[in-house]
Formats: sequence, structure tokens, C-alpha cells
Amino acid sequence: MSETRITCEVNGRKVARTVATHKRLLDLLRDDLNLTGTKEGCGAGECGTCSVFVDGKLVKSCLVPAARAEGARIETIEGLAGMGPLTPVQKAFHKTGASQCGYCIPGMVMAATNCLRLNPEADIDEIKERMGGNICRCTGYTKILEAVEIARDVIAGRRPEGDLDTDEPLGDSFIGHNVRRIDAPAKVTGRLRYAADMKLVDMLQMQVLRSPHPHARIVSIDTSVAEAMEGVECVITAADVPGKDGFGVFVHDQPIMARGKVRHVGEAVAAVAAEDLLTARRAVAAIKVEYEPLPVIGTPEDAIAPGAPVIHDYAPDNVVKHIPLRKGNPEAGFAEADLIIEDSFSTQSVEHAYLEPEAGVAFVDHDDVVTVHSPSQNITHHRHMLADILGLPINKVRMVMSAVGGGFGGKEDMIYQGMLALAAIRTRRPVQLNFTREESLIASAKRHPSKVSYKMGLKRTGKITAITFDMLSDGGAYGMSSEGVMRKAAILSCGPYEVHNLQVDTRAVYTNNTPSGAFRTFGGMQAQFATESMMDIAAEALGMDPFELRRINMYRKGSITHTQHRLDRASLDMVLDAAETASRWESGAPNVRGAARSDMGGPDTRQPCTLGARIVAEAADLSQGDHPTKASTEAAE
Repeated sequence: MSETRITCEVNGRKVARTVATHKRLLDLLRDDLNLTGTKEGCGAGECGTCSVFVDGKLVKSCLVPAARAEGARIETIEGLAGMGPLTPVQKAFHKTGASQCGYCIPGMVMAATNCLRLNPEADIDEIKERMGGNICRCTGYTKILEAVEIARDVIAGRRPEGDLDTDEPLGDSFIGHNVRRIDAPAKVTGRLRYAADMKLVDMLQMQVLRSPHPHARIVSIDTSVAEAMEGVECVITAADVPGKDGFGVFVHDQPIMARGKVRHVGEAVAAVAAEDLLTARRAVAAIKVEYEPLPVIGTPEDAIAPGAPVIHDYAPDNVVKHIPLRKGNPEAGFAEADLIIEDSFSTQSVEHAYLEPEAGVAFVDHDDVVTVHSPSQNITHHRHMLADILGLPINKVRMVMSAVGGGFGGKEDMIYQGMLALAAIRTRRPVQLNFTREESLIASAKRHPSKVSYKMGLKRTGKITAITFDMLSDGGAYGMSSEGVMRKAAILSCGPYEVHNLQVDTRAVYTNNTPSGAFRTFGGMQAQFATESMMDIAAEALGMDPFELRRINMYRKGSITHTQHRLDRASLDMVLDAAETASRWESGAPNVRGAARSDMGGPDTRQPCTLGARIVAEAADLSQGDHPTKASTEAAE
């Protein structure tokens, strides 16, 4: 390994280090100088979490070779305030609540500082432009931009600096007031340490060998070359698991590494713990695995087709979970309907894209307690599963939730903590695993792709008489959170509307795709997209104002929900009123022709709603009070 000597100035201090020539400036700062406020979110210069100043210029340190630091003057997030008070930019971020998970915030603060250094009078458009190279997944950016404007005005003298340290009086309650986060100072200064920032004495680095196949039998694994490499401390596979190998949120169907066969591209097959990252990567490349490809299930429809390959023996029909709900008599409800609408709605797989890639550290302490630090969103459950996997009593397993750099449900699943713990036991040394962004994309759970087949019957008055709702979801290779997602989808399937006759079926099935798991509103988003779209289609077909249609069917006090619960209170009427007012909606039926008369006799200038354009012609008589017709989107086509 070739090396180079670098002498430079970092945060006002002269430093000299000998580093490998393949290293980046980001590696020099984080690994050699322990300046972990500079984060790695993507490694490709896209997210901005690694932003630093080099000779006064803002750069993405993940794109700069370490050798370029020779003779340079470098400033990181830790150097902005040093040991003194926070800068106006940092104080403004604290004041506005601009930091949430905090992982992007050091880079955001650096970008904001750069903006105001270049132009202390930058207007909001210039601020947006100069901050455009930095990504945040939590805040929506509003508070970040507000913080930069406040800092600008303080720096320019138009606003007293004391405003940055004072807040409006709280009175008797915190509710309705902007209350500062107690963890914000650690985030805006880069002091907060996430799992990837942890540095323990004698710590090893882990790398993982992942499957290139979506479905294949593992014929053999040869780790002999990797194990013989200098600097390699251990190589582990599923054969090394001492206890009951299986984890998951509802069904424990996933081994910590592939056992017998792989079920999706990117599944862990083996792992290496070595003295450094480069050695671990070389060892992983030296592991030889022989695969026998198996038939692949690529879609949920394929999974439930007769004769489909079986992904898990316990589920010969490939169904992870089926949630049925029944209420009333849908057949009778459709018979009394004046209008019947049928349509289908599809949603895609979605990546969580949290700024912090998965990371963790495991070690065995002096009392033989296996300890794992990771940004887990479900540490108690993970602890119990890990104890079973390791064959240890629960008091010998400890899980610590490190700072979570964005989760959104995506870090509920224990996809790597077991490997870390097993390697720590084998080596009796701390072991760290940091995912690359590519690994995070390929191995972590996604939002469930779903297809909903929907049928709705309505009276001329707008009252819903019956609904059938059938959702088929791609659960991917393992169960993870699928059961909970299907339960939530079923409960929320028909929206906040009282329907006396309904039939709901939500199913998640196994495929050979990346596993699906929890994601904000898990199951609710897919269901509500379908239901609210159907409500808009129905409003068009009936010639009815869409707000009015919702008011006719909304839950009220005393309503019976889809799951047969009586509501003691309901507030949807207030929500609809507020939404109608805020949107400045002009009451009236949606118009797909674009030139109908308004109530004032002039042209209707509202934007046409096109969701139901295929059935409006068949349903037009309904809005005129003529003899009712029954229409479906299939017939309309």
C-alpha cells in the first residue's frame, strides 16, 4: 500500500499525517484526525454532509483526494466556533429548530456559512441557490432557510445578536410555542456522535459479502483464502450462529446471513472483521461462493400464481399475511347503488433515503455482556431476538440506541446487528460496520409496492352504499414489518368515511425483491391514495363538490368504523373546513370539460379534475337528477 506524507492546517492548527494514497480528504478528517462532525452520507458528492472549507472554498470532502490537502488551510464544522460561543449561523439553526435528526446539519451549517461569507446581503433566492448542494430528509428546509435569513440579518446589523439567544415567553404551557431542542447545540457544532463516528480502542472493521442472485441455493462457501489473509481476524457465515437463527418484526423468518439459499440480491452471505477497511474488502473479495440459481418470483402476481416457486417453506402459498375485514352486506349495498365505479391504483417501492447509512459497533465488555450500539428504532425487540440468535441469557445482551440520523421506520429491522455481535464474540474485540450508500440501497427495507383493486357504489345523493377493497403488496424476500403494514392498510382502507357494507382484503406476499418494511404511514399511504382518488372520481361522476361528498360520508360522533368500533368523538368536519378555507376552494362540482358555467354565469376557471374523466359522460345524468345509470371505468373505456 503506497502512502504519502501530508502537512496542512486544520482549524487553525498545523497537522502532519502519513496516509494511504487511496484515501479521501473525508477519510483524513474522520479517520486520522477524528473530526467526525464531517459526515459521509453518499460518498458521491450529492448530499453535502461532508462539506468543509479548503483554502476558503466550500468543497465536498468525499470527492477530494487526501493528497490535495498538502499545504492547504482546512476548516471543518468543529472549527467554526472552536471553544468559543456558537456562531450566528449556528445560533440561528438552534433558535429556529432547523436541526431534527441532525445528520445533515454540519454540512448545512457549512453551506450557510459559505453563503453569507460570499454575500452577507444574500436574498432568499440566492440562499436557496447556494444551499442547493445539501440535502435534508427531515425538515422540509423551511426552518433551515429561515435560520440563514435570521443569521444574515444579525451579521448585517439589522437585527440584534441578542435575538439569537432569546425566545418568546412561554407562559404556563409549552404548547403553541417554539421550544428549543436541547440536543441542537451538539448537532450544529458536529459534536454529536452517530454510530459511524464511534472510535473504540483496538476496533476492527467489518465488510459483508452480498448475493448477486435474487434466488439461489448456496452449494458451497470457501472462506479459506480470506481467513488466511494477514490482518483478518474472523470470517463468519450462518454456520457460526450458536443459537436460534431468525429475526423479524412479526415472523422470525430472516437469518443474520443467508442460510441454505439467498432470497434477494444484496442479501448478506458472509462477513469479515479485519484490522482495517481495505483488508476487510480484499478478504470479502477472496471468499468463493458456488450458487445454484433457482426460479425467481419478480411480482406479487407471480407469487400467488398456481405452481409458483416457494420462497419460504413455512408459507407454501407465499403469503406473508392476509388481513380480511367484513362489515354488512356488500352485495346488497351494490344492488341499491345508483352509480358503481371500479378502478385500480398502484404504488411503487420507495427508498427511505435517510442521510445516515446504517452503521453499528459491537463489543464484549468486562462482564461478558455483548453490547451493540446502532441507530435501531426497536432496540428492546432487537435485544430479545439477538439473545436467542447468540444463545445467551437476556442479561448478557445489551442494545444501545445511538443517535438516529433519519429513520422513518427504515431502521426498525435488525439486518446487521447480529453479524456485528457474532464477530465481536469471535474476536473479543470491538467491531464496526458502516454501510456504503449502495449497501443501504440494496439491503435495507423499502415501502411496500401495492396494487389496490377498488369498487365503490354510491347513491345519487353521494352516500356510499358499498365498497370492496383488495390490496396485493410486495413483501419482498422476508416478512419484516409486512404484517403490521397490512393491518394498518386494512384498518385505514376506506378512509375516514362510514361505510355500512364493505369487504376489505389486504395481502402481502413473498417475492425475490428487496424486502419491504415500515415507512412513515406504513400501509396508510397506499390505502388512502386509492380511497381519496376514488372519492374524487365519484365527485366528478355525480357532479358533486368533492368536499361535500366527503362531508356526506365522513365519520361523526357515534359512527361505526370498518373494524366495528363506535367513535366517541370525531373532528373530520373541522379538518375539511380548514382544508377548504386554506386551499381557497371554490365550491362546486369538478369540471373535466374545462368550460362549464360557474354559479355567476361566466366561464369556470377552476382547474379540471381528470381522475374520473373516463366515467363522467356515463354519469352526467346523475348530476341533472335524471334516471340514474350505473357506470364503471371498464365500460367507460
